[in-house]
Formats: sequence, structure tokens, C-alpha cells
Amino acid sequence: MRLSLLQLDPRVGDLDANVARILEATAEARRRGATLAVTAELAVTGYPPRDLLDRPGFLAAVERAHARLVEGVPPGVTLVVGTIEPRGQEGRPAYNSALVVRGGSVVARARKRLLPSYDVFDEDRWFEPGDASARIDVDGVCVALTICEDAWNDAPVAPGAFGPRPPRYHSDPVADALAQPTGLLVNLSASPFTLPKLRARPAMFAAIARRHAVPVAFVNQVGGQDELLFDGRSALFGPDGAVRARAAAFREEVLVCDLEAGGELAPDLASDEEAAYEALVMGTRDYARKCGFRDVVLGLSGGIDSALTAAIAADALGPEHVLGVALPTRYSSEGSRTDASDLATRLGIRFREVPIDGIFGAFLRDLEPALDDLSPARPGDVSLENVQARIRGAVLMAISNRTGALLLTTGNKSELGVGYCTLYGDMCGGLAVISDVPKTFVYRLARWVNRGAERIPRASIDKPPSAELRPDQLDQDSLPPYDVLDRVLELFVEEGWGRAQIVAAGIEPGVVDRVLSLVQSSEYKRRQAAPGLILTKKAFGMGRRMPIAQGFRE
Repeated sequence: MRLSLLQLDPRVGDLDANVARILEATAEARRRGATLAVTAELAVTGYPPRDLLDRPGFLAAVERAHARLVEGVPPGVTLVVGTIEPRGQEGRPAYNSALVVRGGSVVARARKRLLPSYDVFDEDRWFEPGDASARIDVDGVCVALTICEDAWNDAPVAPGAFGPRPPRYHSDPVADALAQPTGLLVNLSASPFTLPKLRARPAMFAAIARRHAVPVAFVNQVGGQDELLFDGRSALFGPDGAVRARAAAFREEVLVCDLEAGGELAPDLASDEEAAYEALVMGTRDYARKCGFRDVVLGLSGGIDSALTAAIAADALGPEHVLGVALPTRYSSEGSRTDASDLATRLGIRFREVPIDGIFGAFLRDLEPALDDLSPARPGDVSLENVQARIRGAVLMAISNRTGALLLTTGNKSELGVGYCTLYGDMCGGLAVISDVPKTFVYRLARWVNRGAERIPRASIDKPPSAELRPDQLDQDSLPPYDVLDRVLELFVEEGWGRAQIVAAGIEPGVVDRVLSLVQSSEYKRRQAAPGLILTKKAFGMGRRMPIAQGFRE
């Protein structure tokens, strides 16, 4: 059998464009000799369509898209396409499905059986689970069909992938599908990228192939959709678990391969830094493009966070579509101003300097007496520091309004975690590019960017980080060292450890208490933050749903 893995980048809700791209890719696969073509999960609607599935007009449009799709599949090829199935008269979606299209009709259907409802997933909000495995015959080969999560309840995979873990569900669709002789197991996926999945996901599919001694074809969505990033890396695994064909990461590809001989093996990602950077570039590009933006704007402080964000934006959209704006005040060092300008030159992006000290002076003149009348300043008061950040936010939003450019925020995960950021100031924007990148990893990514040439000024990497909102200010005046802070955040947020476990790991109790207090008291800020691209096991955002008004503290 010659099969094709259609690794495509759909846009949620853009049904006409999605169907056209599926048919174009299917025709290409057929021209290259494929008799079986497979898309990713929900390729017709894009994943995840969320509450569009509650709109009767959307469901009716999906049905019309199905008609066009079935009519357009070329002869000689069987297309397995991910989509939804409505629920009869009620007009609500019933199943997350795969339609098997051949010879101008739908000849079979597979329905997703395991509906995830953890982290970023809410599938049981919209779908009913399927109740049986689907099998089809293509060229005399029995092909078993599964959809994404259906493969994630197989027996525990090898340690180092996820390690031994209990099954998450009471049924195992893979084992059910392979209870009879099978020549190929297919999995249609929209499996979001995270750094832990970089090695864990292929290890899991390889383990399934070895355990059941059957080839496994994994077809994954690629592209960015809001906060979610999809890395593609669709692959064919042999019965021995070896990768026999693999599509590239982070780009569309029609991969055609032979069931026995395999096919093209795209180079895999070499490091966490490469994977994270390419994911952020793709996510920024797709977020801007799918939301209708050609240009972006961001504030350049001369520091490492804005420098990394600018490099990502330049690689995502082209430097001519990026505007960096320096917004100096009396507290801005000369080095920061020259570092911002130097960065723009090195990246080739457009650059403007808009001094805001005059605006800040007007605030001091008119606002400070009123504030003093209301309440005397206490030690640690940041009201006037935050005025500067909010002036910067207002200026950048004005530029965004005038130019039509998307404003990117530049805060990292460490800052967002402990609330070291200003609402309606540096948090202003439409996309938080590095909000799931811990500060220590920001440094690693910056050095990776500079692996061939100094694109980010070395001074931005080497100097101590500072918000420059008061004289001689440094981040470490207000926060623990970033390596310690990031370790506490990793254990508390990503691993779910409690205070006692974190202290037992060797971190000073006072530091742990301080960090946990800051995390838990900053939820209201994060609820108002721009959507951020997800890289880690647990990001702040759609997959972490903490109440704001609550009394529990760890």
C-alpha cells in the first residue's frame, strides 16, 4: 500500500479554504501514487472549534462542506478525513469523527471514543463518545482507525517518555481495534505541541507499534491556533517501532510513503531550544495571519525579553513587518537606549524612539498631589512606577490603533507567574509571545538565536535585568534569583507539588512561601493577560483554571 499523511494547517471555521486545501493535498497524494490519504483530526473545521459547535449555522455549513468534499475526492484514492457529525434533529454535534470517502460517497465512519477534559481540552463539553472501533479495507490491507486521544490510554510506555502511569480511561480503543488481524493502525490527531511531548509522543507511538507488532501511521495537525501550537511531525512507525517516514516539524507537508518500505525521513528537532523557538515563530506567524494582521509592533527596552520577542517576530513575519519602539524615561540608562537601537539594526526591523518623560512629568505634576491627599506613600509603593508602564502601554496601543499593527507583549512566564508585570502597562497587547517561557529559558533561547551570528546584542543578554522604573532598579531587588524562582514555579505550577514537597527538594522555606504567595495572589492579573503561546507542561492560561476570589492558600 502507498499512503499519504496530509499534514495541513487549517484555520478554525474557514470551511471553504480548509476543504479546498484537503482536496488539493489529496489530489497531490493521488498523483504521487497514494491509494490511502489521511488528514489530521477535525481537519474540515480546524481544531479546536470550541463553541462554534453550538452555532446551528456553523453546523449547517459543515454539512455543506462535507458535500463538496465527497464530490471532490479524485477516483482511485480513499480519503480518511477528520470532521464532526451533527446529531440529527437537535442540530448539535454528536461525534468527533473521521469520514472514509471513496468513489463519491462516505463508505465508513470512525468516532472518537476517548474525550479528554484535562488541561487545554474540553471535548466532552461538545461531543458524545463513539462506542466501537472502525476498520476499513484498502488494497487488501485491513486498516484500523483511531482519533488522537484514543491512542493515549494504551499500556504505560517506556520510562523516560511518560514513565509508568495508570490508564486514564476504562477502555482502550487501540487494544480493541487490534483485537483482530490488522495491517495498519491509523491515528488522526490534533495533538498540541509542548516541550515534554517532543520525545514522549513518538516514544508512545513507537511503543504501541512494537507492543502490537503492527505499523502505525500518526497524522498530526500543524500550525498555530490561538494559544495552541501544533508541531506536525506526522510519522509512519514500523512494527518494530522504528520511524519509517516522518514529515517536517512546524510546516505543512504531503508525506507519501510505502507501508513496507517507508518514505522520506525529515530531520527531527535537534534540541529543546530549536523546538521552542520554531514553535514560537510558527505560532506568532499563524496568530497574526489568521487574525488578519500583516504587521506587529512591540516595545523595545534594551532587555533580553523584548529582544527575544523581536527576533521571533522578525523571523515569523519578516523584519519589514516589525516595528520596535523605545520609550525612554529619566530612569532609562543610555545602554538600554543604544541596545534597543542596536537590536533593531541587527534584526533589520523598523525602529522608533518615543520619549515619554514629558508625559510622565505631567502625571507627576497633576497626579502625585492627589495621590498624596488620598493616602501617603508606604514603603514599597509602586503607583508612580506603574504610571510609567501604563504610559508605555497607552503609547504602544495608540501606535497599534494608528498603524493597524498587532501589539505584542514581551513578558516571560517567571514574571507572569508572580505578578511582576503591570496591568494595562507592559501587559497591553494582543499576543503574549513568550509568556510560557521561563526567564532561565529565555536566556537559553537568546543564546540559541545567536548561535551563528550576534542577532541579539550581547549586552542585552549579559546585563542584569531591570524594569528601569526607579533609580538603580534590578529585578533581583524584588524577586528571588531566577534559577530558584523558575524551579519553584516548575514544581508548583507544572508538576503540581505542594509546599512541603518543594521545601524537601532543597529550596529555602521562606523563598517557597514568598513565591507561592505571589503566584496565588496574582491570579486576577493573569485572567486579564493577552493569550500566550503554550510550550510547557502547564501554562498560565486556558489550561489552568484557578478561581480569582478564593480563600485557600498553600
